Amino acid sequence: METIQQPISSPFNAETTAAAVAAGHDLRGKTAIVTGGNSGIGLEIARVLSHAGAQVIVGARDAGKATDVLQQLRNVAFIPLDLADPDSVDSFAEQFLVQYGKPDYLFNNAGLFNVPSFQTDKRGYELQFGVNHLGHFQLTGRLWPALKQAGAARIINTSSIGHRHMAWQPDDINFEKHPFDTRKAYGQSKTANVLFTLALDRIGQPHGVRAFAVHPGAVATDIFRYMSREEYRRWAEPVKAFKTPQQGAATLAWCALSPLLAGIGGVYCEDCNIAERVPADVTVPYGVRPHALDPIQAAALWQLSEHITGVRFS
Repeated sequence: METIQQPISSPFNAETTAAAVAAGHDLRGKTAIVTGGNSGIGLEIARVLSHAGAQVIVGARDAGKATDVLQQLRNVAFIPLDLADPDSVDSFAEQFLVQYGKPDYLFNNAGLFNVPSFQTDKRGYELQFGVNHLGHFQLTGRLWPALKQAGAARIINTSSIGHRHMAWQPDDINFEKHPFDTRKAYGQSKTANVLFTLALDRIGQPHGVRAFAVHPGAVATDIFRYMSREEYRRWAEPVKAFKTPQQGAATLAWCALSPLLAGIGGVYCEDCNIAERVPADVTVPYGVRPHALDPIQAAALWQLSEHITGVRFS
């Protein structure tokens, strides 16, 4: 499960937009799922892929909001999806499979950040871990036979540089042994996204399915809705430059479309490139930390996620 986590010669960079990445790609006949595709970088991915000809299916909780923004786009449909609710995840997958068959691209993009107090999903797990990881694990598992049938599907898991704040804690996912810290809880969920990517790519590779984890960069979207103005000011102060949603979506698009990634998978990417490995004790706001690339932890998380969700990847 060892990953070739080292940058390559990409023609794009941190300032590239998703539209620039997708330029020249004809996606007619392709189908993409984008969770959280009704706002922020998810909406931008939906817009860019649909403009290139793909049929895009957006999954999100807020049907009213999704209808308002998505009706302006061609080739985009909406199916309700609440990643904190296992029944909703199953319903989304079943409806998609009946109506659309198989996905060529799966963007596990929706997520929560900085939840102000300890809350749980409907399984009873810390909400950020439940939504950001468990819900997407279940969704991917339900779609797995169709993803394999697609022949060369790519799965893009939106992670974050926030993974550096905490490794996955298998013996304390719900902070029963330590005081709840929302930043660490978010970090745990984003580490889980990367570990999931490693294990997913390993089982997908024989079927032509490749998986990628992405740090989109600092993008000012409604993911910060749980922060007060003062909290946001303190959080944003050390950020040298915010990306626009168009720039934040670029690495997601690059992982889905770049021919340079043919034969590559199980990597953590940022700024339209494979990110570099960074030692655990370094505080720079880029790169991927060793705890997120640990194959033993990836296998252990996979096993636990199967147990929690009841989903087996055949």
